[in-house]
Amino acid sequence: MAETSAPPAERPASSYGAQPSTHGGPPVRRQIVAFSFYKILPEWKRLPADERAAHKAAFIEVFNRWNTPGEFLSLTYSTVGTRGDTDLCVWSICYSIEELNRMRAELLATPIGGYLEIPHSFLAMTKRSQYQIDREDESEGEGRGAIRPGGHKYLFVYPFWKTRPWYLLSMEERRRLMEEHIRVGLSFPRVKLNTTYSFGIDDQEFVVAFETNFPEDFLDLVQQLRETEISIYTLKDYPIFSCVRLTPEDALNRLG
Repeated sequence: MAETSAPPAERPASSYGAQPSTHGGPPVRRQIVAFSFYKILPEWKRLPADERAAHKAAFIEVFNRWNTPGEFLSLTYSTVGTRGDTDLCVWSICYSIEELNRMRAELLATPIGGYLEIPHSFLAMTKRSQYQIDREDESEGEGRGAIRPGGHKYLFVYPFWKTRPWYLLSMEERRRLMEEHIRVGLSFPRVKLNTTYSFGIDDQEFVVAFETNFPEDFLDLVQQLRETEISIYTLKDYPIFSCVRLTPEDALNRLG
């Protein structure tokens, strides 16, 4: 029997292993997190309106079919006007790289896929923080074993690298430096942080995604973080993507 393109009704826990809970609870299923940034080719904008509408509908059908509560979640964001090299972001959270691969392949197999370039794409995984973070919001409530995105209008995403000397510091010294960094973050409660890890599975070491309804708070937060002692151990923290949360329909309509 031929394999269907639809995701299976039941999915196993991540084959990459679950982290034991540090608080005596059940193991935490680690999530696969992907940010795919697409650029639409200008040739697509010159197609007849009814043909573009059919392309959008096929893309949305695949997108919606893969969204399964608690197992596979994707969100769409527009970067039209905020980046010159991308137009659309698809943020996906699931438990299997294989399923992520299949979902993205099905999106690109739709008619609009032939008109999409992918100038940026970031892959990461959730992991418990090594540092004590006294913040009871959704991004920290499970020790970063799981994230629950999408409750805010704006998303700011960037890949992140530490310098090699950072990893040679003692854990005590790293925790000391992180305390100031965390304290600054906690002073902006309207900005939600999602930190994911990419060691060995993508070029960057981390992917950080900030959600907020107040872009001015994020700007002030980043400026203050530049002034912390730990910032000297930042190797690279760009490109930065400013994204506007939209439904798939609205995000595609802003392409043309």
